[in-house]
Amino acid sequence: MPGVTVTTSTPASGSAAPQLGATPSATSQISEFAGASNHAPVSPVLNEDVEPQNALTAKFTPAEWIALKQFRSMLPESFSEAFPDNPDARTTPYRMWGVTIDPINPTNARVSVVLMKFLRARNLNPTEAEDMFISTLRWRQSFDVEAAMNEKVPDEIFGKLGKVHGRDKEGHPVIYNLYGANKDLNAVFEDVQRFLRWRVAFMEESIALLDFETVDQMVQIHDYEGVSLSSRTENSKNAASEASSIFQGHYPEFLSRKFFVNVPSFLAWIFWLFKPFLSAATLAKMTVVGSGHQAISAALLPLIDEGELPKKYGGAADGF
Repeated sequence: MPGVTVTTSTPASGSAAPQLGATPSATSQISEFAGASNHAPVSPVLNEDVEPQNALTAKFTPAEWIALKQFRSMLPESFSEAFPDNPDARTTPYRMWGVTIDPINPTNARVSVVLMKFLRARNLNPTEAEDMFISTLRWRQSFDVEAAMNEKVPDEIFGKLGKVHGRDKEGHPVIYNLYGANKDLNAVFEDVQRFLRWRVAFMEESIALLDFETVDQMVQIHDYEGVSLSSRTENSKNAASEASSIFQGHYPEFLSRKFFVNVPSFLAWIFWLFKPFLSAATLAKMTVVGSGHQAISAALLPLIDEGELPKKYGGAADGF
């Protein structure tokens, strides 16, 4: 996908991250159905005695397992409600984020990791998690995530805005959003929907680095170098608002940590203004860092090895 530059490095021990850049085949495209069934509606097959495990599911708490098993039992009806035009939806596997979710046989470790994201985002309430899940399935279909992934966007406009480089000490890929990398913000935001399609595609490409076995989250670094008050146009504000709504509503629990670096004073003030409305869990993942090589490196080096961190942020890697 144009507009995304990826530099990979050796994952943390035990991590086997998928490689980014290959075009998915027709049978493995994100947001497509993996098959169909003409069978009459049936209940999910839930084997209570054998629960597939991986490094991530091994960390689930007893309360999370209880909520997960209830959530899984709701999947056929969830799929039916999400895709009312498909009479076989309740028995048709669906592929999302590289994981195939079979509503009839959802007892799979990677599926459990994906479903747990929705549960954790809704405080382990299966009904509320189901609502979020259904909403996400509907949104992915209406937004046409697959088409966004395949869309060719001008590299001269979006090529510098998103970078992936290295991993943190726990194996999470590190994603850089460089808001001031293109000085022609009118070109970036003149078509808000095009910007959103690029931004969603970049998120999906970043998620492709997660294996949902050892790693299911990423580190995001939002760099505001070059951003000024005059950069905030009506289109840019609308784009930011819509993107925030998309990621909050349809990409739950993907962030391990988020850093805001080179933040202008006017943006820092906005962050602190909205701080009372953020949950403690969300705030714990967010760090606002000022400008300056020393301040940025002091915030990032405890999390990211020097050899994985680009020099511009205080590391030793050539970066981008």
